[in-house]
Amino acid sequence: MTERASEDVAARTAEAMERADAAGRGAGVRLLDVGPGRARVGMAVAERHVNGHGICHGGYLFLLADAALAYASNSYGTSAVASGADIAFLRPVPLGAELVAEAVERARTGRSGLYDVTIRSGELVVAELRGRTRQVPGLPTPV
Repeated sequence: MTERASEDVAARTAEAMERADAAGRGAGVRLLDVGPGRARVGMAVAERHVNGHGICHGGYLFLLADAALAYASNSYGTSAVASGADIAFLRPVPLGAELVAEAVERARTGRSGLYDVTIRSGELVVAELRGRTRQVPGLPTPV
């Protein structure tokens, strides 16, 4: 497949996933960029994202990183889901912060993938996620 064709598959798959992702839409996740094995998503920390300490709830940080992981791992047009992930919360994130999560494929072999996701607020790294994915035979391909 040519590089342009690969980029087109990633874009079409991401558009279909974005239309179907009620959870991401409800949380305010925005797709910023996608390509084969990579993706960037953004989210502005709103009142609904803040916990009792007045900072972004870790669950929303995980959701944001997982969204980037999903777009990156499905970018080849074959359905894949997370099979596990570990996250490190490195800094508190205040209300109003603009977050960007960037997923990068580290390895893909057979039906398994390994991805690193970095969440930044401006230049500051606020969280890191290492995610594992698995392609699922029989799961409809996003269209």
